[in-house]
Amino acid sequence: MDAAHDLQHLLATQALWHAGRGSAQGVEGEPTGHAALDALLPQGGWPRRALTELLLPADGVGELQLLLPTLARLSQAGMAVAVIAPPYLPYAPAWQAAGVALEQLQLVDASPRDALWAFEQCLRSGACAAVMGWPKQADAQALRRLQVAADTGHCLGFALRERRHAANPSPAALRLEAVRQGQGMQWQVRKCRGGPAPAQAFALRAG
Repeated sequence: MDAAHDLQHLLATQALWHAGRGSAQGVEGEPTGHAALDALLPQGGWPRRALTELLLPADGVGELQLLLPTLARLSQAGMAVAVIAPPYLPYAPAWQAAGVALEQLQLVDASPRDALWAFEQCLRSGACAAVMGWPKQADAQALRRLQVAADTGHCLGFALRERRHAANPSPAALRLEAVRQGQGMQWQVRKCRGGPAPAQAFALRAG
């Protein structure tokens, strides 16, 4: 099934999601599910209507452990979560065990050429509460489009990218860099909306 068909199905079957429209919630963070991380972030959680960039040394280093509490809470509330062309097929039993309502999980299969377009369309659609994507080749202009799309669609956007991109400027509202630390990972805030990036890192042990 191609990206265009997947998106057509998603938009036809999901109600619009407009959290925070016209309310004070628009400037407050979406809880991450990790109290220590929420305490570090100026807005108290993931920035709403915005792109968050996760900078990784490799795939599968704990990024799902970081995101699953949020995805579980949103999906249990009946909100759609879209996953765009992941580098590995999500293991459904593990996602379900983490609390994700699988009926709200939308996998969009797309070629590398179409994945960035699909990511932007899902963010902009208003049909998704959160969208995960892996825009490996995105430049600053493409990332800016993703940020604008997340704002337009009132969506949480998560862009998972290689850590080498940390040296480049980004329009993302939040940037977290993963650094190996013992048996887990430390997440260092490189940029955040609403205040200076905290010096303290957030440690997440392998679960």
